[in-house]
Amino acid sequence: MTLERIPWDQYFMAQSVLLSLRSTCTRLEVGATIVRDKRIIAGGYNGSVSGDVHCIDDGCYVVDGHCVRTIHAEMNAILQCAKFGIPTDGAEIYVTHFPCLQCTKMILQAGIKKIHYLKDYRNDQYALALIEQVGASVDQVTLSKKYFAELQLGEELASIDEAPQTDQ
Repeated sequence: MTLERIPWDQYFMAQSVLLSLRSTCTRLEVGATIVRDKRIIAGGYNGSVSGDVHCIDDGCYVVDGHCVRTIHAEMNAILQCAKFGIPTDGAEIYVTHFPCLQCTKMILQAGIKKIHYLKDYRNDQYALALIEQVGASVDQVTLSKKYFAELQLGEELASIDEAPQTDQ
């Protein structure tokens, strides 16, 4: 019996969805995965600066309609590459939501050539124009239930609600 393997775009997007579960933002949970040559080189989720309080603990710090406490998932992933000296030129990024204008500019400036996103979210027309202008591309990924509906995770999830919380 030959099993059909999950396509790469869905595999990497699923990683971003998983990362979004670590988000500390109460307004929107976002995850991002940076990939080069079909290998994950970084991941990020939206949340506070390391060492600062989290929105889930102290509420959002909103100025002009935006939470200024939160670093976006895309920025966290790119900053992880910068911190560890990992080049992003020619890479791709998988994001659970369409990137905001500032993140789009940062993604393009980092040399990332393809943006994959799962959900539309305030898709900015200027961001779309910039992507086209610099020769990058964008595409929306659809996750197929057939790859996720039959996950066999075994007994380790039978008592998932009883598992102690560790390593926040």
